[in-house]
Amino acid sequence: MSSTLRVGVLTISDTASQDSAADISGPSLCRLVEAEPRYTVEVTACIPDDHKAIQKTVTAWCDDLDLHLVLTTGGTGFGVRDCTPEAVLPLLDRQTPGISHLIFAKSIQITPFAALSRAVSGIRGQTLVLTFPGSPKAVKENFEAVAQMLPHAIDLARGGTGKKTHEKMQGGPRPSGIAPTSAEEKGQTESSHGHGHGHGHGGHTCFHHSDREARTDAASLGLGTPVSRRLRKSPYPLIPMEQALSSVMDRVVPLPSVHKPVDESLIGAVLDEDVVAVEAVPGYRASILDGYAVIDTDGPGQYPVTAVSIAAASSNGSVTTLLPGQIARITTGGALPEGATAVVMVEDTLLVKSSEDGTREETVEILAKVRKGEAIREIGSDIQVGQTVLKKGQVISAVGGEIGVLASIGVQKVLVRQRPVVGFLSTGNEVVNHDNGEALKIGQIRDSNRPTLIAATKAAGFDYLDLGIAPDSPEDLEAAIKGGLAKCDIVVTTGGVSMGEMDLLKPILEQKLGATIHFGRIMMKPGKPTTFATVPNPNGGQPRLMFALPGNPVSATVTFHLFVLPALRKLAGYEKYMWPSVQAAVAHDVRLDERPEYQRAVVSVTPEGSIKVQSTDKNQMSSRMVSMLGANSLMVLPGRTAQRDSVSTGQKIECLLISNLG
Repeated sequence: MSSTLRVGVLTISDTASQDSAADISGPSLCRLVEAEPRYTVEVTACIPDDHKAIQKTVTAWCDDLDLHLVLTTGGTGFGVRDCTPEAVLPLLDRQTPGISHLIFAKSIQITPFAALSRAVSGIRGQTLVLTFPGSPKAVKENFEAVAQMLPHAIDLARGGTGKKTHEKMQGGPRPSGIAPTSAEEKGQTESSHGHGHGHGHGGHTCFHHSDREARTDAASLGLGTPVSRRLRKSPYPLIPMEQALSSVMDRVVPLPSVHKPVDESLIGAVLDEDVVAVEAVPGYRASILDGYAVIDTDGPGQYPVTAVSIAAASSNGSVTTLLPGQIARITTGGALPEGATAVVMVEDTLLVKSSEDGTREETVEILAKVRKGEAIREIGSDIQVGQTVLKKGQVISAVGGEIGVLASIGVQKVLVRQRPVVGFLSTGNEVVNHDNGEALKIGQIRDSNRPTLIAATKAAGFDYLDLGIAPDSPEDLEAAIKGGLAKCDIVVTTGGVSMGEMDLLKPILEQKLGATIHFGRIMMKPGKPTTFATVPNPNGGQPRLMFALPGNPVSATVTFHLFVLPALRKLAGYEKYMWPSVQAAVAHDVRLDERPEYQRAVVSVTPEGSIKVQSTDKNQMSSRMVSMLGANSLMVLPGRTAQRDSVSTGQKIECLLISNLG
């Protein structure tokens, strides 16, 4: 770890954000920090008591600036506008209750008003985040309470072992060959969170996850834990859908850009540059219709046909010249002769005389009076050289308009975002390929998840990798996931994330792959055990994204649409990556579940122009794939409350459109 610890100090105050002179605690905290030689205040800011502003700033400082320490001051009390704990807590990957308790224990000795602070602390990524009250006095007391241990805490948060601190506390390194004391062993075995403390004659001994081959700060039990000792309740907090979705999208960073040729492979790609025309369209004066090029001032009458212009490249790079009293036969797209000012359509003419052999027109009568410029496309009338025709962020659609424009303006390559690759892995001893021709044995099921999710991915225009089926074996699962992570930007698994004894995905992610699980349960139906993690990229660079979806087919499909497809779109550079939604009137009563529910439904427009929605099936069980038949939307139903247990016919509800309207 760097010898200099980079710190961000954030003042959170409605008053101070409007008048910087009112910010006293922020500058005071900066002085306290920089009085310590190891710290440098790299960034400061003063923002109002606004939930979104707090989250945006803290997230940017942790993820983009990768600061060692973020200190906030203000917004931790009982005030109506105080929302710092509520804003910061969902951002934390791990809480640090010991630090919060230490601060409180020190403060409560000084003033009983310390009990009114709701400060929180924890780790996001590798950044330690502490929230302090808003008064200079409280800031000083809080910072001094933890100042001595902060470098050690930061070192550990960044993967260090804290070895130097341990040796200093123990009076030097242990000589080689000397076994740990019984007190140290006791500290190791009794610690359930991988940070044991032995206080015998050997002094202070810490065991951190970086000291062992496998992580022990994980929420899941060890892979070798006997079934009799398995957890009866999930160790993962049940979080709301909004928090889960934010947790995913905050960690999705669009992929780098590449130059690609202008062809059909661009369909679905997102431009990462403005596209400027290098050629005019049309590049010459062209006729809009079949007829005769004329000089408009000549007017109606009989004229000799002195030239012919068809839509073809000129053999010598030049065009003929038309003189007054002459006309030229011309086809749609043909180049106008020099001097021609209009085109008369063939329907407004009569043939007066042809050649003796009947192969040529010699004299034609013009019947209509035309205006100057009539039926002519002037050079650059569609697109001019230097004109911006497509904007950065625009998606190349399958309709073909964008590719057609690019092909017409002389652009050979364009800069687009790389298209992400997603891998699909089904898990379970009971799962067999759907095209297995053998009769199913008792206990076997056909894999419907991979075909379903692959089809949805292809329809959305993304590349995929079929990772097959992995049995419920730690070794097989680890190998299959590692193979996917080496080749894919996102790996999606189905099955193995609930509370069964063979649900191994979460412990493998944490203990074998070094993953950070950002959530393992969501307050939603279907898809409660949906899990999202980031995994170190085996090829370097941005972490890989890992979605472990439930095994029930409907749960897997719904959560794929809610989380994975939006993540793919954001990775690909889409500015609008979430599903569009409409308010639709329900066609029947709908009973609410205790969890917010995403019912499969059909949204349609009535002949009168109103939007209605109805469930695809009364039975919306998560294993019942027929409830997805014909679905073009997900009806977003709120959780049941004492005040509301149903949605009545005719009431409007939000619907996410996952396909075309019926």
